[in-house]
Amino acid sequence: MRLLPALVLLGLPGLAAAQTVAACDDYRSNAQAIAEPWEANTRLFSEGEVRLAVLDTIEPAAGAFHLLILSPPYDEVGGRQCAVVSSGEGAGFAGLDLTEMTAGYDPVVGLTFAIPATRWVPDTDDFVPAVLSVTLHQATGEIGAVLE
Repeated sequence: MRLLPALVLLGLPGLAAAQTVAACDDYRSNAQAIAEPWEANTRLFSEGEVRLAVLDTIEPAAGAFHLLILSPPYDEVGGRQCAVVSSGEGAGFAGLDLTEMTAGYDPVVGLTFAIPATRWVPDTDDFVPAVLSVTLHQATGEIGAVLE
């Protein structure tokens, strides 16, 4: 499994912040953490080969939401790659909204997702809107994520 956190210049003022992309673990990617209602917090792409799901780990309260990605490539027994996108080590986002996300495909980059997010800014003690941009190259398994 190859997971690649990306740092991308987006043509906006300043630099977008790279997010962490890691293999699934028992804490964040537990099925019990899939945010309710499941219908609003999961999406399928590529004829069911790719699934996105919002995870709610409850704590830390200002960063409890993470993005689960199940996707090719498959392992030797037929299991999909499993990855979790977080805002940083141990912390997630204050919110993720798959109902308002947009998705696309570029043959060079792969699948692209723009997911409305909310992040907590500790210095201001405030919540601000953002967009989590995720790329997924199914052939290589590379995943990039950046918060705009």
